[in-house]
Amino acid sequence: MKNRKIPLRKCVASQEMKPKRELIRIVRSKEGDVSIDPTGKMPGRGAYISKDKQCILDAKKKNVLEHHLGVKVDESIYNELLQFIEKEQR
Repeated sequence: MKNRKIPLRKCVASQEMKPKRELIRIVRSKEGDVSIDPTGKMPGRGAYISKDKQCILDAKKKNVLEHHLGVKVDESIYNELLQFIEKEQR
C-alpha cells in the first residue's frame, strides 16, 4: 500500500512546521472579514496557528495574525480560537 504524503504548514506564532490537521486556519475574505476556517477550504488569505493555548496567547500578544492577514484582527477572534480548541480537546 502506498504511503500518503502529509501536508505540512507553518504555525505563524511558533514558526514550527506541523501537519495541517494539527493547526487551525484563520482566513481573511476579500471584504476584509476575519474568521476561523475549521474545514481549511474557505477562499481568501489564510494563516495557520497551532491548536495550543500558549501559541494563541503569544499570537495575540505579538499581533501576529494582523501582520500575516494584513487587517485589524478583533480580540473576539482570539476568544473564538480559545473556545474552539477547548471544545476539540473534550
